[in-house]
Parts: sequence; C-alpha cells; structure tokens
Amino acid sequence: MSDTEREAVIKVRGLRNQFGTQVVHENLDLDVWRGEVLGIVGGSGTGKSVLLRTIVGLNQPAAGSINVLGADVLHGSRAERLQAERRWGVAFQDGALFSSLTVMQNVMAPMREHLNLNHALMRALGQLKISLVGLPPLACGKLPSELSGGMRKRAALARALSLDPEIVFLDEPTAGLDPIGAAAYDDLIGELKRSLGLTVFMVTHDLDSLYAICDRIAVLAEKKVLVEGPIEDMTDVDHPWVQEYFTGPRARAAQSKT
Repeated sequence: MSDTEREAVIKVRGLRNQFGTQVVHENLDLDVWRGEVLGIVGGSGTGKSVLLRTIVGLNQPAAGSINVLGADVLHGSRAERLQAERRWGVAFQDGALFSSLTVMQNVMAPMREHLNLNHALMRALGQLKISLVGLPPLACGKLPSELSGGMRKRAALARALSLDPEIVFLDEPTAGLDPIGAAAYDDLIGELKRSLGLTVFMVTHDLDSLYAICDRIAVLAEKKVLVEGPIEDMTDVDHPWVQEYFTGPRARAAQSKT
C-alpha cells in the first residue's frame, strides 16, 4: 500500500524539543499509519520518551506541529484536544499506576474523568479490560505494590484501554521483564492490535519486540527521525549506531526467533 493510500493517524512536522540550551529534537518529522505497530528506537539521549510525551501533550515543544486523529493537539481548542485524548491511551514505564488505588480503580479512573457512566457499568467495563489483558479476577482489588512487575504492566495496559482507544502509546513496555514475560507481553500486544484494530506507538530497546510485532521502525538519531521502514531494511542503513544495533549478536539472536 502506498503512502497516499494509507491514513496517517499521527503527523509530526518540524518538531523542536529543547530544555535550556540542550536541543533534543530539531526539525523532526514523523508519520504513524493507522493499524500499524511502530517501534521507536535510538541511542541513549535521543529523546524517545520525550517524543512520546510531546505527542500526548505532557511536554510543550519549542516549535513544530502535531496532528493526532485530525486534531491539532498543540494549537487547537481545549475541546478539540479533549476529544482527541479520549481516543488514545498511554502506558508509561513500569505502569505509573496510582499507588493508592486498586487495579480496578486505576482502570476506572479515565472513565470517571471522561465519561458519564454509573458505577456498576464502569466496574463491568473495568472487569472486561482487566480480563482482556490477561489478568485474573483477583487482581481487580489489589494495589500496585501487591503486583509483580509483569502484572503492573498489564494493569497499566488495561487502564490505557479503558476508553476503547484507537491509538495506544507504550513506553518501554517490556523493560524489566524476564524473557518469558516479555514474549507473553509482545504476544498480547499483537493480539490486541489484530482484534481491536489498534495503532501502537511503542518506544522500546527490546530487539525481540521489534522483530516479533513491529510493522515499521523509526530510528531517532542526530536530533531527528534518521530513518524509518520495515526492520529488514535497517541493516542497509549506513549509520554507525544503526549498523551496530541491527547487525550485532543480539539482533541476530532476535531475528533467529522469528
């Protein structure tokens, strides 16, 4: 399918992120296509998480434009932005769950903020989301501190799915998981993408995840998106970091699993 036939649900143009004198991104452009899993990779300090946080509105860029699902999230009206926010979900590193709320209360939190539903209906929807991510019913009443790392990540994903989003943003979703847990999480993301028609924007350094579920890769380097495309094209990119990352022993091991 050509670029003209695909729908860009996220369009980033001319993005500049700067903290004091440190410029993280300069004239960064990126398109994310509907229904794909896009893996965002790059060396330390290239601003992978900064890019995610900027797109979802947690960081104000110095320049540029961001359009998500047709909404101008930087310069549009508050109503336009709120409408767009209801159509995406975010799972941050290590979950970032509300520590004093149970899993069920965490999952219901976006519903309380954005929807006018009675408690019984919100609870039923919460149970559905928690089940959808593979957590047992007993997890509903547990606090985040009572969960394993893998369960916290799944609970965070359930919260991200709370409002039936079209786009899910994942920040290092398999970081800290053992290989079996990471593979199971990758399988879950792939299944949710297929069954729910999700678009997934995933910041990761996990080569296994890149090979297992990503349709395209976007490499951040030199303060911009250096290259984007299918993972099999990355080995042809003439750049030291890209070559080391995608042709090294870990990359070969990850590729052999697919």
